[in-house]
Amino acid sequence: MAASMAPGPKAHGNNRLCHQLPLQKDLEEVKVLLEKATRKRVRDALTAEKSKIEIEMKNKMQQKSQRKAELTENEKPAAVVAPITTGYTVKISNYGWDQSDKFVKIYITLPGVHQVPAESVQVNFTERSFDLLVKNLSGKSYSMIVNNLLKPISVEGSSKKVKTDTVLILCRKKAENTRWDYLTQVEKECKEKEKPSYDTETDPSEGLMNVLKKIYEDGDDDMKRTINKAWVESREKQAKGDTDF
Repeated sequence: MAASMAPGPKAHGNNRLCHQLPLQKDLEEVKVLLEKATRKRVRDALTAEKSKIEIEMKNKMQQKSQRKAELTENEKPAAVVAPITTGYTVKISNYGWDQSDKFVKIYITLPGVHQVPAESVQVNFTERSFDLLVKNLSGKSYSMIVNNLLKPISVEGSSKKVKTDTVLILCRKKAENTRWDYLTQVEKECKEKEKPSYDTETDPSEGLMNVLKKIYEDGDDDMKRTINKAWVESREKQAKGDTDF
């Protein structure tokens, strides 16, 4: 009786299976049945089921490994990406310009601008303005905004070119073969204010004095001495009664 109470290999196997996953239990049971089956049809069915379980177990293991890898990846500290700093923005005030029958051409000198990516040089046009932005050139950005162009331009026909150390902005004239005396309307107004005014209703001698005054203020030392000398001689002639001057 004592010997009959001792657990055999089969009982031990059942104890081990109870701790396995359901798919593993199914696989073990199919294997046991496959060993006992003698009919070909039954064996084929059990073999197919065994392959199905094995594939399902393999897929489960792959999914588990993938989830574990994803969790591990998520637990990693996020990489610190240093932002691209462009420093501060420099306003461009120095430029040159000229014109042809079709274009007004603005030249901006920026050392090294030909070495930055093409997309870092941006120009936007409107009918009466343009703005230039050059990003991340030697750690700085450069901008230039020109409003109130003297005359309308064609937005579609305007463009930019980047040359060695230079940005060339081409503003296509809307009215070709017209001359621009100034780049902007503001520049025109400022220059015209500086011109001496000639009022036909005022005393002609007063207008002449205004012109002489303007020449005196803008002239060099030699010009001022010449005007002073002429003024003294004029006063002397007036005192003598000679009013030819």
